[in-house]
Amino acid sequence: MADSLGVAVIGAGMAGKAHAAAYRTASTLYSPVLPSIRLVSIGDVNAEFGSLAAKRFGYERNDTSWQAIAAADDIDVVSVVIANSLHREVVEGLLAAGKHVLCEKPLSDSIEDARAMAEAARNASSIARIGFTFRRTPGIAYIRDLIRNGVLGNVLHFSGRYWTDYGFSPSAPMSWRYKGGPGSGALADVGSHLTYVSEFLCGDIKSISGGHLSTVIDKRPLPLAAVMGHDHVAVSDTFEPVENDDYAAFSAEFENGAGSFEVSRVAAGHANSLQFEVFCENGAAKFDQRRPAEIQLFLNDGSGNENGYRQVILGPGHPYIAGGLAMDAPEVGFGQNDAFGYQARAFLEEVAGLSEAESLPRCATFDEGVRNMELLGAVTESALNNGKKITL
Repeated sequence: MADSLGVAVIGAGMAGKAHAAAYRTASTLYSPVLPSIRLVSIGDVNAEFGSLAAKRFGYERNDTSWQAIAAADDIDVVSVVIANSLHREVVEGLLAAGKHVLCEKPLSDSIEDARAMAEAARNASSIARIGFTFRRTPGIAYIRDLIRNGVLGNVLHFSGRYWTDYGFSPSAPMSWRYKGGPGSGALADVGSHLTYVSEFLCGDIKSISGGHLSTVIDKRPLPLAAVMGHDHVAVSDTFEPVENDDYAAFSAEFENGAGSFEVSRVAAGHANSLQFEVFCENGAAKFDQRRPAEIQLFLNDGSGNENGYRQVILGPGHPYIAGGLAMDAPEVGFGQNDAFGYQARAFLEEVAGLSEAESLPRCATFDEGVRNMELLGAVTESALNNGKKITL
């Protein structure tokens, strides 16, 4: 095991800051002890954003190019948290330089680039993984356990939605999120999460049908200042066309059971609302990201008199919590930022050569990232062909 690992994050936006904070937290989670983690650099083409993030999260410096990070001898591990269209060039360059790479989802903005990235990862001397963050959520992992151990039993029906509101205002400024082909909007942004969560719980999706994509705000004003994440800034009187989807919906067939999916970036009042219900042969479970420290559970006792959900508060008896959080006591709570910390911990453990712990499985591979993009591609193909059924 190395004496220390130098870490960098490329991208100082909303998710980039979550990665930056997660590397600070990772050493405090679980045992055994990681090697010393050196917080080296935040990379961003906007020097002001990079400098502010580096100071906030205790990184030694900021860089304004990914090439500087690739060439740096004091950096071993890099998170890539930038526009999807930039992933391939940056990730392949980092892997060629021998860096270990944790890439945000989706893997890229095209299936061709995603497959090329997966090929590069297979041939690299270093480790490349993708951040499927919600796999680290205890409530979701607990529901998966209940399905697999037979308490809930075989899945009959999955119903999920991921509603966000960052684009509901017509004055929200143009950014890279509104550029790209069909399926690269809300479907790629939050539908990528919903699809991998569904397969995590229900197994492989076998076919997709009823694909629908809608752009309901067809132009956006250009910003007068740099835009970070979902921020709204002053805008000009010049507009550019929106190129991708504000809303997407589709149906899916699993090996066992069926599913319905809906995602949006124009759902006013729902800032970050991933919700699903999974209905099984012995009962059902419900998860709402706005209440991540609990799930709702219904187990059918056969009497017909207990027809309703009960609240289950998550604690050390549930996945990822015992020995992980500093205060791993019942009802302490868990949130999405914690999931980024778990993700960083799992990645650093693999890089450091520590044995895989059952309590904290490894991050997803690039091949799994390709699979996720193939699903999104099938939704887009279905939508462009009047809801045609697409077999995977």
